[in-house]
Amino acid sequence: MKIVIIEDEFRAANQLQKLLKKSSIHFELLEVIDTVKDAVKWFQNNAMPDVVFMDIQLADGLSFEIFQKVEVSAPIIFTTAFDQYAIQAFKVNSIDYLLKPIQQEDLDIALNKYFKTKESSSKINSAILKELLNSVQTPNERSGILVKEGNGFVQIRISELLYIYSENSMTFGVTHSKRFIIDETIDQLFESLDTTKFYRINRGQIVAKISIERISPYFNHRVKLSITSPRDQEFIVSRQKTSDFKEWMNT
Repeated sequence: MKIVIIEDEFRAANQLQKLLKKSSIHFELLEVIDTVKDAVKWFQNNAMPDVVFMDIQLADGLSFEIFQKVEVSAPIIFTTAFDQYAIQAFKVNSIDYLLKPIQQEDLDIALNKYFKTKESSSKINSAILKELLNSVQTPNERSGILVKEGNGFVQIRISELLYIYSENSMTFGVTHSKRFIIDETIDQLFESLDTTKFYRINRGQIVAKISIERISPYFNHRVKLSITSPRDQEFIVSRQKTSDFKEWMNT
């Protein structure tokens, strides 16, 4: 079985590979891809794999956008941290969906389903996809977020956040006046943010467009950001995201 993994989180991609090795299937991993842009290029230049494991929220947008730009006839198993996306993805003729963190039993069930249905048509239903894209691209904007304060929680407005970062398995949000602990992973948080206002510059940092004061060249074709209230953080846009980040800043 030839497999492609489309996932922008290094640890999640590694974990999926470990689970696949523990399963009973014999597979060849063709590629691990972390952006919509690179996925489109790969499908344009390579033969279809047997199965694609596809995260829904990628660094440069929703993976559903891939199907707008290139035909993907391979069966898809979507992966996501959110039930709302999983339910929507399942309606797009996917074999199955896997909720993160992925469990071995769930992966085995999805693979067994593939073997039972692989003879049937796996082409993405364009009508359902169009409806799905409309629904996920125009969500009700999240206005607040629950953060830890003392022994309890308070709600702050999303519009107050300058940036978000993860450190030692904890997620922090920073406003002009304070740093808060957020009781969500950075993956979960990013999936709920308005991507016209927030950008994930690397695996551990999300910045608000309003917080960016200056963009400077950096080593290895990357860029470094000057951010309001940096609090000893350095903000380096990863090399593979630099071009897309500049386009995002122009919108």
